[in-house]
Amino acid sequence: MTDMADWRPMLIRRNDGFPRIMGVLNLTPDSFHKASRLDSTESAVSRAIEMVGQGADWIDIGGESTRPGAAAVTVEEEVARVVPVVRAVRKSLPSTCISIDTRRATVASEALDAGADMVNDVSALSDTEMAGLVAQRGCPICVMHMQGTPENMQNDPSYEDVVGDVRRSLGEAVSALEELGIDPSVIIADPGIGFGKTLEHNLSLLSSGREVVPDEKMPLMWGVSRKSMFSNLLGRESTDHRLAGTLGVAARAKDKGVDIIRVHDVEEHADMFAAMGALR
Repeated sequence: MTDMADWRPMLIRRNDGFPRIMGVLNLTPDSFHKASRLDSTESAVSRAIEMVGQGADWIDIGGESTRPGAAAVTVEEEVARVVPVVRAVRKSLPSTCISIDTRRATVASEALDAGADMVNDVSALSDTEMAGLVAQRGCPICVMHMQGTPENMQNDPSYEDVVGDVRRSLGEAVSALEELGIDPSVIIADPGIGFGKTLEHNLSLLSSGREVVPDEKMPLMWGVSRKSMFSNLLGRESTDHRLAGTLGVAARAKDKGVDIIRVHDVEEHADMFAAMGALR
């Protein structure tokens, strides 16, 4: 999908008010949810086709784990993991929206060349080349807040006012993009649940909904799927036991003005939104 008119409506919530579903495609051996790890192009394409059939609007392809404590991989390794998969998914699903989950402009560029539509940058422009790349390509970008890096972000994170601090930080990235002529309607804000936050920080950000968005024209994305907040909140140490908590938070996404929700479990989220919509 390369036409802006095709993917722009996919950045905002559905007509019924429920968020678009972004399915996670992990090409990493160390992602925090073991069941989501994929080790070949063939298995990744099969999983992407399955997720689209279950109701995914977006496929988010990543080749570097950003779980707490994760070490960075080389650019070459990340490119080798994701680019063949982006190309193969685009060939198999020509009309599906594809996002590349990367902090690096070089990886983003090659993924966009291979058929990706959007950049999902968990570091909110830590690579100084990323803003210029996005402006040049005319593609949407998601900027996510992270305090620190994956290696150290959970080492005693602190804020004066987590909602205000995250909004201001995201606003700096948005300003840099706007200075290059990028419209805020194609810049997605993600508060970065679990990225340099305690449980209390996460709950405050989720409760705030769109208060964290720097510009009212911007879409809002949540990524809460099976994260460690459910270990702290519910005592669920294994990621295999965090689906119920994930769905409990996702059930509030419509009321909180969320446009896109990034998940491991597409079918369960699609079913929940359908059931909720029927009752309303």
